[in-house]
Amino acid sequence: MEDQTLPRSIPGSVGLLGVLTVVLLAALGAWSFVDSNLIGSGDYLAPLLGMLAVVVVAVGALAALGARSREWLANPYW
Repeated sequence: MEDQTLPRSIPGSVGLLGVLTVVLLAALGAWSFVDSNLIGSGDYLAPLLGMLAVVVVAVGALAALGARSREWLANPYW
């Protein structure tokens, strides 16, 4: 099989723009979290931490189940 190169249809600057957009959204989310929960009244801090713990456990359990699957690459989706 010959090595074929596909022409890039997306300019390289779009990748940089995407990374900058993700960084900006993460910074805004972190600032909003700190402003509303840690600096603000903090009324919802305990429920927020409980919810984050449940999400981390659920995502970790699903990742562990998926990693132990023997057929994860046999699926035609991949």
